[in-house]
Amino acid sequence: MIFVICVMSNNNIYMKYFLIILAVIALFFVGVVIFMHTPAFGKEPSGKRLEHIEQSPNYKDGAFHNQYPTVMMTGDNGFLKSLKSFFQRVDNRRPVVSDKVQMPEVVKQDYHNLPDSDCIVWFGHSSYLLQLAGKRFLVDPVFYQGSPVRFVNTAFAGTDIFKPQDMPYIDYLIITHDHWDHLDYWTVKELKDKVGKIIVPLGIGEDFEYWGFPLEQIIELDWYDEVVLTEGFRLHCLPSRHFSGRTLKRNYTLWASFMLESPTHNIFMGGDGGYDKRFAEFGEKFPVIDYAILENGQYNTQWAQIHTLPEQLGKEAFDLKARHVITVHHSKFALANHAWNEPLKNELNAAEQYHLSLLILTIGEITRLEPKKYPTTENL
Repeated sequence: MIFVICVMSNNNIYMKYFLIILAVIALFFVGVVIFMHTPAFGKEPSGKRLEHIEQSPNYKDGAFHNQYPTVMMTGDNGFLKSLKSFFQRVDNRRPVVSDKVQMPEVVKQDYHNLPDSDCIVWFGHSSYLLQLAGKRFLVDPVFYQGSPVRFVNTAFAGTDIFKPQDMPYIDYLIITHDHWDHLDYWTVKELKDKVGKIIVPLGIGEDFEYWGFPLEQIIELDWYDEVVLTEGFRLHCLPSRHFSGRTLKRNYTLWASFMLESPTHNIFMGGDGGYDKRFAEFGEKFPVIDYAILENGQYNTQWAQIHTLPEQLGKEAFDLKARHVITVHHSKFALANHAWNEPLKNELNAAEQYHLSLLILTIGEITRLEPKKYPTTENL
């Protein structure tokens, strides 16, 4: 009798622990759902915007698709083994804080008083400010966090010193796609009162409206759309080979690269994306590209079709026939399993192999863009 009572008593204890565990798990998932409905995650397109998206030739079966067939995970080891390889320790994946030689060089200057000439300021990763013929363009600014939570994907020490209040008035804010390391909710909210127009690929306008930006401030573009921004400035929205999504759902917004034609310089802004034939197509479509700003970093053979591999960087610049090359998407976050400074070596190798004119930027430094040295249709 005593034995039976003890067994029953133990079963009650086990059941109690089991219910507590279930409750904790349930509360965790409820918390995740609530968290993913906070404003930073944005909002899926709906209503007239969704109707417009459904007319896009790049949208099918409820999602956008790349121009060419694209496999997200290209490794032959299966998803779980590919995931395991991502978490394997790699030497020098993040800079060593105690060793100044191993840190990215960062300076901070007065961006409210830029020189009168054309210039560029790179803020690390894919965030940069362009001043062309007196107009200012801020691309993919991420000044707070490149992920939903601060303790994931933290910026390298010393690279996080720039804030929205450091920015001058911005004529055009350009977003290439909605991933967290390119579209920072906290940054764009603080930029709201110092931005003229916002230029985004299809669908991302829903996020900005949800965040309180007026519809008339937003320009949404599909691939191969073009818009005259003001006299002498024309912007082309072009394909990239990537994907999108701020939640577990993918590709309900578009991703893009851009070609900006200005009175003084023509700039190709590559955004994120793997190598394909589009670079050669762009090189034919746009015979004068003064600067090509290309992705270089966060690559892995496990996702070879959606990010540029080191051996492809030079090919992209060569196909574009760009006069000068600038690389970004490195030196601030560790999103892939390679040494943090490996992209710096990759750009030098690509420049040597393909005889490229490489402009190497220091994070935060105001760098002048050289004047054109060839005849244009205006002065022939």
